[in-house]
Parts: sequence; structure tokens; C-alpha cells
Amino acid sequence: MDQSVAIQETLEREENCTIVSFFCSHALVYGLLIPEKKDCLFETKIFIYNHRRMAITGDDVSLEDIIPISLDFAVVEVFCVVCLILGADTRVRVSYCEEELELRLPFGSHSRCFLTEVNRAWSGRSSLRVISLAPASTTVGKLNQHRKTGLLSDFYFVEINRHSSYSGISSREDRDDLVRSSSHTPSNKAQILTMPQFGLRDTLIRCELLKNEESYTYLENFSFFLGTYNVNGQSPKESLRPWLSCTLNPPDMYCVGFQELDLSKEAFFFNDTPKELEWTKAVSEALHADAKYALVKIVRLVGIMLIFFVKKEHAEFISEVEAETVGTGIMGRMGNKGAVAIRFCFHNSDICVVNSHFAAHIEEYERRNQDYKDICSRLQFRQLDPTQPPLTIMKHNVVLWIGDLNYRISDLDVDNVKELISNKDFETLHTYDQLKRQIDKEAVFDGFLEGDIDFQPTYKYDTGSDNWDTSEKCRVPAWCDRILWKGKNIEQKHYHSHMALKTSDHKPVSSMLIVGRINGEAYKKTFEDIVRNIDKMENECIPSVSLSQREFDFKDVKFMQHKAQTLSLFNDGQVPCQFEFIQKPNEPTYCKPWLTANPYKGFIAQGGSVDIELEIFVNRTTAPELNFGKQMIEDILVLHLERGKDYFISVTGNYLPSCYGTPINLLCQLREPIQDMTQETLRKLVSIVLNTEKPLDIPKELWMMVDHLFRNAIKQEDIFQQPGLRSELAEIRDCLDTGMPDSLPGSNHSVAEALLLFLDSLPEPVVPYHFYQQCLESCSNASQCEKVISMLPQCHQNVFNYLAAFLRELLKNSASNRLDVNILATIFASLLLRSPMKQDFAEKRKTQEFFQHFLIQGSS
Repeated sequence: MDQSVAIQETLEREENCTIVSFFCSHALVYGLLIPEKKDCLFETKIFIYNHRRMAITGDDVSLEDIIPISLDFAVVEVFCVVCLILGADTRVRVSYCEEELELRLPFGSHSRCFLTEVNRAWSGRSSLRVISLAPASTTVGKLNQHRKTGLLSDFYFVEINRHSSYSGISSREDRDDLVRSSSHTPSNKAQILTMPQFGLRDTLIRCELLKNEESYTYLENFSFFLGTYNVNGQSPKESLRPWLSCTLNPPDMYCVGFQELDLSKEAFFFNDTPKELEWTKAVSEALHADAKYALVKIVRLVGIMLIFFVKKEHAEFISEVEAETVGTGIMGRMGNKGAVAIRFCFHNSDICVVNSHFAAHIEEYERRNQDYKDICSRLQFRQLDPTQPPLTIMKHNVVLWIGDLNYRISDLDVDNVKELISNKDFETLHTYDQLKRQIDKEAVFDGFLEGDIDFQPTYKYDTGSDNWDTSEKCRVPAWCDRILWKGKNIEQKHYHSHMALKTSDHKPVSSMLIVGRINGEAYKKTFEDIVRNIDKMENECIPSVSLSQREFDFKDVKFMQHKAQTLSLFNDGQVPCQFEFIQKPNEPTYCKPWLTANPYKGFIAQGGSVDIELEIFVNRTTAPELNFGKQMIEDILVLHLERGKDYFISVTGNYLPSCYGTPINLLCQLREPIQDMTQETLRKLVSIVLNTEKPLDIPKELWMMVDHLFRNAIKQEDIFQQPGLRSELAEIRDCLDTGMPDSLPGSNHSVAEALLLFLDSLPEPVVPYHFYQQCLESCSNASQCEKVISMLPQCHQNVFNYLAAFLRELLKNSASNRLDVNILATIFASLLLRSPMKQDFAEKRKTQEFFQHFLIQGSS
């Protein structure tokens, strides 16, 4: 959680603080203070604050220590017998004068950045202004007395957990039953933290390695236990041993995923839940009794959690552990649906484990397909080498995918489904399974495998029983909970559900996979031979490529519509070549912000080829200037060959103006659809201060969406909380921009999301930026809040009051739509009262408090 406002209140007036990391409870805050002036006599210092769980004001924090980064300051890595696991925390000891401080930083890119910046500060680089921060799980040793001296500015913080993540296991030192020594951990983990990868030749080397795969790959009994369980917001009420210890022999690794860990609003909006600790403890107590396991990583997004344990003898072979999350809820941001993932290296194999929760409801299979595609494209891991592009899920040798995928059984009524289940005719029932049908159509999970399903559907049961759903909805049983995999040398040993657990309306599922590993010595020899041959070829010849075309024209580009064309490169030279799109003089990037090339750099084998996707995507940032013709779809890309020549590629196109990304005051002057207006007319309207024709009270596009929702969705369950379909959003955009058809297409959820996107894309928010500070200052006083709104430009004031009135009507039907004041304030305040700068947690609270005054029944 952001603590900057609370810390700011403890500083002198001339001092300033910024926090750039968000962490868990029971934490300390570490701040790096840097003199603003180069000739300042004061040293850079680390300030240590203690704080409460929800530190909002200066009264909630207290200064505990100050560490000067002076000549006698040092940071030394600490090696502990029980901590020598590459995926585990990195321990460092900070010494200064005669004092010492011990920190534990989680393995990963955040910690690498943090240590790099501390070292840079110690080295005395005056250019340092921002420090990257390590996500928490750090223990503090001895602290001395308060020693605050001097006046400094530019305050940067690291927030560090003081206690363990769950009761019963107080620290890594105390986890004797979970962590043991590793005998072959490299002697200098700092070297691993900065170790570069294969570089731009990665693609070619991987291809050559695949050709010789049989020479260095063999199967060993490395077993991966995969488990998935939708717990329906419940706390653990029974032992998980029937699920997690169901195998005769202990697995080598556990990857355990949960969904709907917590269904409370606090978890949804603040990503904070005590149930993470409860279920983590329940898992640790249920692991196979014949082995001891090390907890390598936990990652959670709202109610989606993934826990990774490894057996002791394999801990030393786990490295490069990273975790990422992506939300696919409303506007692609909310984390009630989405995925969490952990990637790591096991020996020389790159493995990615994904736990996901897709959209619900039997008819929403297309939305589930979209969730899968969004997760695959948006979930990315940073590499050790910062010059390398991020790793996507599919860039790994092995991908293990678990979760509540929510695909249902279609075209059978509930009685026929139950009859097939009672006859144990799962093969016939499986032919009606939506996931099987979508995989057969190659719509999702292309290249993935799933074992034969010989267990009954895992959803939906009456909680606490094995009885099918007896509620009024009487859900059709379905295999919502699934486990799939992709990669070579993988064999499934079992695929089961576990009826003994009755805590949830789902049953947990498990799978045991045997994954082949790489022979390290043979792999190293093959790798070195490949690199040696590449080096020889590079030294003998000059690279050359031929391009499929050099001019690309994108017609009728629309707001938030992906358009792509393929540039094919063929290596017609005598040597493998390395290519990269490079910056033009005086330009910050290699292309305009609405254009990307994927991949933008790479390696092509001799006689090989690569397809580069040139993709145009106009978002809220780039739309305003394109709407009025201030910018055009025009760019020149420079393709550079290492040790070769440059090629110039022309990209042109035309953009269709949209109400998305157009200011409110201009939309109020448009009585015709925006695409009926020429860009010259739009430019003139922007420059006109006063228009002789009376403007509309509110934009007609806004009225169309709100009116549609008022007439059709006032009682719609989960309105503004469930996302719409991308295809329907495109149809709604076209209707608003062209006036065709007369009524809005798509589902209520799609129209609701289109409204939110409209508000999000406004260049100037409904409450203009220069009123933002006044809103924060008056948030606790209803009459002052109304006074601020009364000062808005008339069209902005009209829009604000119109939306508030509509939302109050929604709240009158909260029994049906399940909305409340807090939900609507959280969703709409961030859109109507956008901050001109990055918004901290305290500001978000204040904007919500401000807007809540207008949602209470009886507000004007």
C-alpha cells in the first residue's frame, strides 16, 4: 500500500517524498534520501520508518533509524545454510560505522534493480533521482537510535515485511520442516542477478538446440503435482491431504492454484485478504509427509493465487524465479478475473506455470476465449538482461496451465447431463464440453494437451456436500476446473478430482506430470558448438536480407482497433544476421507511439526468414491529436543490420475520427456523427472560443449509452463489474461514430464497458485537471463538493450531474444489480476525477469520498 502521504507529513516543509512500491501488512518503510543540490554537504541516507497496517496520516508512522551512505557504508551478501535456494530470498547485510542491518530481498528483477540503485548511490552518482524497489519479505536486524539530521529532498522508499507471511512459520530460519541446505548453489548470487542471457542470437541458438534436442534430453522421474481449487471465498475447514497427498510417492514439485480466494469487496478493490495466509498454511500442512519442501514463491491477484513448493534435493536447480499477474476484468484492469504466473528455470528448462480464472456464465464462451488471448499477450516477464524484450508465456519450453477456466457443457439440459454422469458416460458428455469444442476449432490453447477426463464434473455442488446445485438457478454440472500442458517430454500419470473435499461449490482437481529434463553436460557441449559455428560464420561474411515490401498502407484505422501487416525478412546472405529497428535522429523511440514492430530485433539463420508484425493501435493517449489531424498515420522505420546496411520502411494510413479521445466541449458542438465531419471542420471547432449555435447539454454519444443502460440494464446483475466482448465494443464504437444503426448493438455489459472506456479516453476528464486539488481538499464536506462542481464549465457540469443521477437510479435497484455506493464510487471516481500525476492511495480514497456525496439518495 502507498505510504507516501503519511511519510510526507513527517518531513519538513521543504522536503518531498515519493513512494514507488506497494506491499503487504506489518511492514517497515525504507527511504533513500538524496541531496537535491550537487554541492549539498549532507550525505545520502536511508531512513527507516515503522508504520501501522493502514498508514494514512503522519500519526500512523514513526521514525526508527537513519543509515548514512558514507565511505564506511557497505553491503555484503549473506550466505545461510537454510537460505541457499536461488528462488528464495537474497540476504544482504548493511554495515555502517559499528552498526549492522540485515535485509532479505525476494529473488527477482525488482531486487536486482534495488541493489543496483543502492550501489549507484554508494558510488556517489549525482544523477540518481529514482530508486527501483524490491517487493517485500525482508527482515530487519539491529536498529540504533534516531539520528535525523540535515535537510534533504527527493525521498524514495522501500517497504519491507517485518514478519512471516503466515502463522506457524515465522521466518525462513524457523522453517526447518520446509527448507534445507543446497550443496551446489553458486558462490556468488550477485553474479547470477546480473548475468546476461544469450543476447540477440537467442532465437537462432534455440532453433539449433531444438534440432539437436535428442542428444541432450532424457526423461527422469521429475514429478510436478498440479492442483487447482475454486474455494468460493471460504476459509479452510478441512485438511487438504486427500487432495495434495493423494500420490503414493511424494512429488518433486507442487504448483497449487486457487480461485475466488476471497469474494469480499476489500479483496476486490484493495487486493488485501487474510485468507492468503490461511490457505497457504493449509497447503503447507497438507504436502506429502514423506518429503520436506521449500516454499519458493507465492503470487496473488485478488482471489487468484499460485503457490510453488520444491523438494529439497531439487532446490539448487531452481533459478530465475519471476512472478507476474494480469487482470482481465472490466476494462481489462480489474483483478476479479485474470491470471497469475510463475516462471523459473529447472536445470536448463524454462518452465511457466499459469493459474487463471476466466469469465463465468454458460453463454460467455467467447469472453473466455478472449480472456485466454489477453493473458497470453499481456502477461510478460522481465528478463535478467534488461536489453532483451520481455518473455511471454509461450516463449517457455514447458507451459503448465491450471485454473477455473469456466467452460461449461452446452446443448444438453441439466437432466440429460446428470443422466450421463450417473451412467459414468464421461466420454459422451465430454463431446458437449465447451473447452473441447473451442480447442478443436483451434480458438484457444493451440498446441496444449489435456488428459482423458474420467471423473465427474467439478461444478456446481451444494457447499458442504456432494449434491448437485439445488438452488433456484440449478446450474448445469460442468468441468470448470482444468489442467493442461504444452511442451515436449511430458507424461501425465494421473488426472483426478477429489470428492472428499466439501468446503466449496467446486471440487479440487489434481494432475501428476513427469517432465523430462536436460542433460547439463551434453547441453553445454551442444550449446558451445553452436556458438562457435555462429562466431565463425559472422567473421567471414557481411550480412544481407531481402524485404517482402518497403511500403505499408493502413486504411481506415479506428480507435482501439488492432491493425497489422507482415514484413517478411529473408536472409539471402552467407551468414546469420542480427537485425534491429533503430531510433532516428532526435526521436526517443524507433517508431511513433501508435506503431509497434514485433519482434523489433532478432536473429535470422542463413537461408532463414522471420515475419515481423507491424501493428497499429490507437489508444486514449494517441487518439486526440489523430482525431483533429494534428498527427497523421505516417512514419519511417529504420531497419539496421549489425555489420550491414540500413533499410527504410514507410508506414502510412488514414485514421477515422472517433468520439473516443474527443473533448467534452467539442462533442457538445457536434450534432452530427463525428465521422460525418471533416478534420478541417473539427480543427476549426476546436479553435472557436464561442459558437453562435447553442451546444448540446451533454454529448449525444454519452446520452445514447446511458439511455440504453437506463432502459435495459437498470436491474442487470453485475453491471459495470463484468466485462463486455471486444467485438461488441467495436460495434458500439462504430455506431456512436457513424450514427448507424440507430440503436446500440451488443450486450448490456458491453455497453457498460463502452461507457467506461469513453470516460477514460477523454483528453480532459469530466472534472477538469485544474479542479482536482480542490476536490481533494473538499472531499469531507458535501456542500463544498457541490460548490466545486458548480464551478465546472457548463458542459462538464452537465455531464457530471447526468452521470451521478443515472448512478443513483442504479442504486435504487441494488437488490437486483448487486451494486452499492462503494463499488460505484471506486469505479467512477477514478474516471471522473483523474489526477494529472500518478495517483497515490490516499488520493484515491479522497476522490472516492468526494464522489460518494453525489451517490447518496437525495443529492442534487
